[in-house]
Amino acid sequence: MTATFDFSSLTPDLILDACQHYGFYAESGLLALNSYENRVYQFKADDGKRYVVKFYRPQRWSLEQIQEEHQFAFELEQVEIPVVAPIKVAGESVLPFNGFNLAIFPSRGGRTLELDDPEQLAQLGRFLGQMHQVGQSKPFLHRQTLSVDSHLIQSRDFLLNFSGLPAHHHDSLKEVLNQLIGLCQQQFKPKRTLRAHGDCHLGNLFFNEQPFFVDLDDCMQAPAMQDLWMLLGAEAPEQLLNLDILLDEYQNFCDFSHSELALIEPLRAMRQVHYMAWLARRWTDPAFPLHFPWFNSENYWQQQKVILQQQVFRLQEPPLQLHPNW
Repeated sequence: MTATFDFSSLTPDLILDACQHYGFYAESGLLALNSYENRVYQFKADDGKRYVVKFYRPQRWSLEQIQEEHQFAFELEQVEIPVVAPIKVAGESVLPFNGFNLAIFPSRGGRTLELDDPEQLAQLGRFLGQMHQVGQSKPFLHRQTLSVDSHLIQSRDFLLNFSGLPAHHHDSLKEVLNQLIGLCQQQFKPKRTLRAHGDCHLGNLFFNEQPFFVDLDDCMQAPAMQDLWMLLGAEAPEQLLNLDILLDEYQNFCDFSHSELALIEPLRAMRQVHYMAWLARRWTDPAFPLHFPWFNSENYWQQQKVILQQQVFRLQEPPLQLHPNW
């Protein structure tokens, strides 16, 4: 099996051979798409259509976890929720080749969704409500469940043992991380979880007459707020405005619990720390020093401690409150 962070054997010839093995013959060159976790390429095939082939990072997800990701996409597609689902070849969507698991998707063009456009935001709220309606029908059995342990405690432990962390930042980083963990353990108590997109930010949302979702690679069992909070903005007035627009359509399909408002800042903290640990975990992958040269510098660690301390203050403030009409 290929090493966890090693894509060195993924040559252009291997990529083309894999596509041909499953009946997709590229007429164009391979266009590398913006993906650091996996390796993703667009190509035009001999049928005149464009496709995207995705090679999953070895050993990151089990076969069962990838299959659950695909099954969720198929369920969403079946009820006409706009999501780009993989193509089945001989009844299978997870396609093994030379130690890699890959999937082939239809290529779908679009522009970045604009969160300051009320109509686009309302459409997105409708589709998120429909997605969560499907997502709450049954749980994931193999995918990750979002928790303080998975995103904060495990991340803290990795960061504090990361060889790139300067010794003089260790104790102060540990102190602020422990503060965040304590506050999040008190506040992150979701009343329910469901199958969620898990990484619902603008990089995974596009617009072509209507919003559509791409990349369910991080789908997980999580509270509904996990798919909403990154669309709200940073400050309370903007958050309230966007949440009003989203929920006006969302609640036509899925109930929203006001208790989830208290999860916004814990979820922000969990993402901040998890992202730091993600960069550290991937630092042996040659693509990461190339694309994230600012990581692991003296300035980086100093800035992150300031950002995390600011998040401690946010967690100590009262949670967002919806308008009385909600």
